[in-house]
Amino acid sequence: MKQKIIQHYSNFLQHKIESLRQMIADLALDAQNDAKGSAGDKHEIALSMMQLEQEKLSNKVKEYLELKSTFDSIAFDKKSAKIGIGSLVKLNDFYVLLCISLPKTEIDGSSVWAISLQAPLAQILLNKQKSDQFSFNATHYEVVSVE
Repeated sequence: MKQKIIQHYSNFLQHKIESLRQMIADLALDAQNDAKGSAGDKHEIALSMMQLEQEKLSNKVKEYLELKSTFDSIAFDKKSAKIGIGSLVKLNDFYVLLCISLPKTEIDGSSVWAISLQAPLAQILLNKQKSDQFSFNATHYEVVSVE
């Protein structure tokens, strides 16, 4: 299960990077095509808006590249009975992957949350072990497994 989750999130990050790069390329092509048939103030404003959008998208690409780099640098294969960075934790009826903050997903019918170490739940989970119990947001949890 852990490998499926890691692969899913790695693919998610790569797909985000590729789609943002494609959006930048599409904007560049639009700007190039627009330049061939336009002139004047309206044209200049449109080009400026496209450049601003390209800059925003470029910043997003940079952000996702940093996230992917951080994600890829985590030692997910490290074995430990205690919960730490890279651990996959099964709680009651869902999984938590301690890595970076990423969107909730569904894998093999199970909910999976990827959270950063700064998340309040991660702070509670750190150094816990299988069978440990705790309460969070008025809900009682048990650590069912740690991978």
